[in-house]
Amino acid sequence: MNAPLSASLPAAAHAPADYIRPAYLNIGESIVRELGRMMSQPGMLALAGGYPGPDLFDRDGLMEASQAALRDSTVASLQYGPSEGQAGLREAICGWMAEAGTTVHPDDVLITSGSAQGFDLLVRTLMQPGDCALLERPTYTGPIRVLQVAGARTLTVGVDAEGLKVDELEAMLKDPALPRPKLLYVVPTFANPSGATMTRARRIRLLELAVEHRFVIAEDDPYGRLRFSGEPEPHLLALTDEVPGSKAWVAHLGSFSKVIAPGLRVAWLIAEPRLRRACMMARQLDDISNPGFTQTTVQKYLQAGRLTARMPVIVEAYRARATALREALDEHLAGELDMHFPQGGMFAWGRLRRPASARDLLPLAIEEKVTFVPGDIYFADRPDPAALRLSFSTPTPDQIREAVARLGRAVRRL
Repeated sequence: MNAPLSASLPAAAHAPADYIRPAYLNIGESIVRELGRMMSQPGMLALAGGYPGPDLFDRDGLMEASQAALRDSTVASLQYGPSEGQAGLREAICGWMAEAGTTVHPDDVLITSGSAQGFDLLVRTLMQPGDCALLERPTYTGPIRVLQVAGARTLTVGVDAEGLKVDELEAMLKDPALPRPKLLYVVPTFANPSGATMTRARRIRLLELAVEHRFVIAEDDPYGRLRFSGEPEPHLLALTDEVPGSKAWVAHLGSFSKVIAPGLRVAWLIAEPRLRRACMMARQLDDISNPGFTQTTVQKYLQAGRLTARMPVIVEAYRARATALREALDEHLAGELDMHFPQGGMFAWGRLRRPASARDLLPLAIEEKVTFVPGDIYFADRPDPAALRLSFSTPTPDQIREAVARLGRAVRRL
């Protein structure tokens, strides 16, 4: 006779929450999201969120594109669509990437709901619990959390002004005491949070190491087109032609969140065919496909040339905001911070010179009605308590100047 169901349940379980996987109980809430909610407070200024400036959204262009999506492609816009994404959008993305010097075929492209979903799909299809993944130190918090939930072991590689320290990575890969990695997550251009950009030489060497040591490079490129000074660097994916055998080891993540609008949730993953198909099958378990309406809207927007025409406006705005941040820091915080200013993107990265924690500074800054992000959250290991990230993408130059003045007052109160 079968035992009663209650006999198989843990004795300590008293509520459904008792069955929640520990990884989801211990992951914690994003401090950036918590700080974002403070924007509803009257008079609060933000140097925290990595959001595009809302004044830079091309509302008129998106309105025209959305109307065209419903007028010209009603079925494609409103019906279930293919899991790999609509063919017209994938073709338009190939054109967008070609403008940056990277040639891909529409069949190489898998549409995702933000590049975060793309990375999650890679982790779910590649990583078993206990497998090793490599991260930049510091790096974006999302991949840290995804790998944590997956039960992966993470090791970190340092970053300087020229991006990932490839020499340090090479030494780690040759160390027999360290596990062999399956995956490396990297933001080669205007990284979040460091703002660093890898040199071409480092990119080439990274590809060579991936071939030699057989690990997948997840190349995340949400900020690469936001360059306001210096010369552009090619995608890792584009450089695979120069390193035999490396193309199979690069999974490229692209996104329109930072250049069109994050609310559309349109991004893409490019990977070798079997890995891309595995990711497509995994995303069918999530949401079948991206909403057809947003896919068709973005397709029409790209095909009309609106994004290409809009980019100089966006880039010039971020140039002015980054300049305002640099000048304001010189005026109000000279001698207090060591800062790295990027040639593009959305973030400046620095650390307090005085022996103090950015966590201790944050409540004082909030009292002064300004927010920033303590940098320790961007480390999977060996956190730097003095580090902090300042975002210049959302506020106007005048707001940035006032925000830094308030931050200066908070620093002096430490």
